[in-house]
Amino acid sequence: MKDLKVIFMGTPDFSVPVLKMLIKNTNVVLVVTKEDKEVGRHHVLTKSPIKVVAEENNIKVITPKSVKKDYDEIINTPCDIIITCAYGNFIPKEVLDYPRLGCINVHASLLPKYRGGAPIHWALINGENKTGITIMYMDEKMDNGDIIEQEEINIQDDDNVGILHDKLSLLGASLLEKVLPSIINGTNKRIKQDLDKVSFGYNVNREDERLDFNKTCKEIYNKVRGLYPFPVANILVNNEEFKVTKVDYQLCDVKSVSKVVDVTKDSILISAKDGLVGIKRIKPYGKKEMAVKDYLNGVKKEDILKWEINNE
Repeated sequence: MKDLKVIFMGTPDFSVPVLKMLIKNTNVVLVVTKEDKEVGRHHVLTKSPIKVVAEENNIKVITPKSVKKDYDEIINTPCDIIITCAYGNFIPKEVLDYPRLGCINVHASLLPKYRGGAPIHWALINGENKTGITIMYMDEKMDNGDIIEQEEINIQDDDNVGILHDKLSLLGASLLEKVLPSIINGTNKRIKQDLDKVSFGYNVNREDERLDFNKTCKEIYNKVRGLYPFPVANILVNNEEFKVTKVDYQLCDVKSVSKVVDVTKDSILISAKDGLVGIKRIKPYGKKEMAVKDYLNGVKKEDILKWEINNE
C-alpha cells in the first residue's frame, strides 16, 4: 500500500493512531487539521496533536479556517483517497468528489447510532453495554454514508470517556488497516445505514454537565463516567460549582431527593431517585481535583449536611 497517496484530515488525540498507521503503511501526502488554538489560563498557542505528528514525519500540514471555502490546496494535491478521523468540520462536496477511491471516515460508534461529535460520551451517559468503530464512506450529511466495516467492543462498568476513548482510538486504526486493501481493490462491503435506527451523539454542552439527583443512581453514575476526564460533571451547591469526577452508589428507599444524608470519612452521600450516590472525588471551584477524604480535612461535616443542591 506504500504507493497509495493519502490526504488525512483529523485533529485530536483520538486521530493519532490512525495517522500513525497510515504513515507506516501508505504515502501520506497532506494533512489537514484545525488551526492552532490557545490553551490554558495563560492562553498558550498550541498545535493540534495531528499537526505535531505530521510535522515530526515531515508531512505538509494545512490548517484552513473554513474547509468549506478554503479547499483549493486539497483538491490540487494529487491523491487516491481522503481519510478523516475526528476532523471536526463538514467536508464540502468538491472535496468529497475529488479522490478516485472516495472519502473514508473512521467514526467512534456503531452507526447509525450516535452520529455526531461526541459518540463516546453519549454511549456511556446513556448506559450502552457496547459500542465500537465504523469505517464508512462520507457524503454531504453528517455520518450518513454507507458502512464499509464495523467492529464492536463491550463497555465495562469501570470504563469512562478517557478509557473508552483510548480503546476505540486503537481499534479505529487497526480496523482501517484491515479493510484498506479491500477499499483499494474495490472488494469492500458497502451497506446502507438503516435510517429508522439513527440516533445522535452531539457535542456536550454546559447544561449537559450538571448532575440531576431526580435521576436514578445508575443514570448519575453513567453521567459522571461519561464526562470524565473531559469535560467533567458538576453539581451546584449554594450557587458554587463543584466538579464531580468519581462516584459510587447504593440502592435503597429515600424520603426525598437532592439531600446530603450523610458524610463519611471518604464520601458525601446524596439522595437520588432510587438510592444514595456517594461522591468520592471532587474539584471545588479554583482548586485541584481531590479525594473527598482530603476535601473533608478543611470543612465541617455540619456545613456539608446543609448543602442546598440545585438540579437546574
